Amino acid sequence: MSIELLLTGHDRDLGGGFMVRRLLPAASRRSIGPFVFFDHFGPTTEPPGADHDVRPHPHIGLSTVTYLFEGAMVHRDSLGSVQKIEPGAINWMTAGRGIVHSERRPQELREQTFVNHGIQLWAALPALHEEVAPSFVHTPASALPRLKAGDADVRVMIGEAFGATSPVATYSKTIYLDIALPANGRLTLPPLAPELAVYPVDGEVLVDGATVAMHTLAVLAPGASVQLQASAAVRLVVLGGDALAEHRFIWWNFVSTRKERIAQAAQDWEAQAMGQVPGETELIPLPERRFVP
Repeated sequence: MSIELLLTGHDRDLGGGFMVRRLLPAASRRSIGPFVFFDHFGPTTEPPGADHDVRPHPHIGLSTVTYLFEGAMVHRDSLGSVQKIEPGAINWMTAGRGIVHSERRPQELREQTFVNHGIQLWAALPALHEEVAPSFVHTPASALPRLKAGDADVRVMIGEAFGATSPVATYSKTIYLDIALPANGRLTLPPLAPELAVYPVDGEVLVDGATVAMHTLAVLAPGASVQLQASAAVRLVVLGGDALAEHRFIWWNFVSTRKERIAQAAQDWEAQAMGQVPGETELIPLPERRFVP
């Protein structure tokens, strides 16, 4: 079988009616390559006055990877970074030993109706790099390789594929592709990494003849090439990389190989000792149900 597992995910309300589809972590699969978290949001029509801003909140032990198909948001963090995120760009924020950030509607769209649609992933940092200094890197769409493979248009957002290499630097082997297949199009997807998955964004795709429905994460069997085929035009992402060498504990916005490190991060956030986003006074408090090591 080419497909090892199908994950359908579940809906989550992030607040104010802002719904996401959460595919990772799942009970049957905790990670794919370095990715331990997968949220697909939208397409959602955002009218004037809709308040779906994400207030300042902390992270440790991971890198957030934000990618938009439509819309825009403004990233701000405790390093002083301010970046408008637009479709096609990769925004890689390494939390390391700790960072605080917010994600808000751009000021120029406050009184406009627009569509927001994208994916946010968390990549767990290798154990040796869990406590690196935090950082933020924006890679514009124009800097990411685009190519033709089979019948597909492929954007190599992270990693190496089909002879092209993304400029986005990572701490371990990581694959992230944005693929557009036309109606009746085909693409042979090689085993680009030890762990790999396919996610149809806006339609269904055939993987070696087996139908994978829209919004389903298909974890591929390792080591084999697969044939992707679309009866109707479809956009999909491919993600994966090297398997994590150690178990990861995940609680709220914290990821670590050590439970006591998560407990410390919770104490630090409650004491407001993880930094502040310049110019912002709001924050997301710790969950009422506290972490117990």
